[in-house]
Amino acid sequence: MTTLTTAAADKVLADNFAPWVLDLGLSVVSVDGQEAVLRLPWSDRLAREGGGLSGQALMAAADTATVIAVAAARGGFVPMTTVQQSISFQRPVLGTDVLVRARLTKAGKRMAFADITMTAEGTDETAAHATAVYALLG
Repeated sequence: MTTLTTAAADKVLADNFAPWVLDLGLSVVSVDGQEAVLRLPWSDRLAREGGGLSGQALMAAADTATVIAVAAARGGFVPMTTVQQSISFQRPVLGTDVLVRARLTKAGKRMAFADITMTAEGTDETAAHATAVYALLG
């Protein structure tokens, strides 16, 4: 199995997502076997009323990080689709980047399951936690 580098993971990101997802400014911090860490940079454009980072941005980041984690486990991008995603918001993110850690808990031939933790940079406190299920199509 080929190991996916961060540069290759950034290319997966650039080549396989809708323009509005790319507009989030996500970048790959690390990939390792069954895990990917992405950075969601702070932007006032992503803030909701009250100044916190919007849930929609966090959900999109969690979904995207899971695709990169699957690509890391497979050694490259494979066609896939989200089957289920659930998220719990635990504390607001205000004025700082978010680190999005997607870890595959099971990666089979046709399905992958992930646990995603989002933390404001500089803290270990969870801002949001998600789980996702993907169907692997290729």
